[in-house]
Amino acid sequence: MNRVDAGFCTVPNPFNPKQKSHVSLRPRDVDVIVFWTRNPAPLLPRLWELDDRGYDYYFLYTLLAYPGELEPNGIPAEESVRTFRRLADMTGPGRVVWRYDPIVLSSITDVEFHHRTFLHLAESLRDSTSRCIVSLVDSYKHTEARLCTLSERNIRFHRHTKSVLSELFPRMAEIARANGMMLTSCAEERDLTSFGVAPGKCIDDALIRDVFGRKVSHRKDPGQRAACGCVESRDIGVYDTCSRGCLYCYATRSTAGVERNRERHDPRAESLVT
Repeated sequence: MNRVDAGFCTVPNPFNPKQKSHVSLRPRDVDVIVFWTRNPAPLLPRLWELDDRGYDYYFLYTLLAYPGELEPNGIPAEESVRTFRRLADMTGPGRVVWRYDPIVLSSITDVEFHHRTFLHLAESLRDSTSRCIVSLVDSYKHTEARLCTLSERNIRFHRHTKSVLSELFPRMAEIARANGMMLTSCAEERDLTSFGVAPGKCIDDALIRDVFGRKVSHRKDPGQRAACGCVESRDIGVYDTCSRGCLYCYATRSTAGVERNRERHDPRAESLVT
């Protein structure tokens, strides 16, 4: 909100932090703000300020209810559900998109776990959203290293075979439909449409048109992966800033990096990390 007040922010290049770009946050330069979040609660008391300034915005809200082995400092699912419903009541359900991703398949989060958990959450979020985004966990060296530590506790990870996906997704698509939600995927290289999951976009020009009546660029963002359908945008987030320690998180590359960045954090700075 300090950066909104200032009308701009700077964004360090993740590969060269000394190189920074300038992003205008003036209302006339911003079509829509898209928030990715696990916990929007701290922002809720100040949403009216964004409204008063004339910003359009929507939320991509990740809610998974994984066990502590995968999310050591996770927010309790029921608390997240309450916050989700409160946010939807404040903004309207069209402006809150549920992210049930990444999907980790393991001996403690198998297909049955996901069916059971997804059903409970979908029923809890009924009428608070009309969209749900899913994706399978991606493999990166740093996430693989963290997840492999669980093998010492006899937790095994399952491969995403076609037979497993055919067991997983059709039931999830059925649950989503029953609770008034469209189920789409995020940056999945494999085609999941035969399982009831359409390819989706997180930065979604159709959603922006339908919810806000705004026409934005239909051009795919050239800086994203080939399978990503998002339209052009500017990402002002910074890696290694979240201390929740989810083992599967690609945006946290090292615990030490998180600690350094949080120690350096200055709310008055021009970017999230000085």
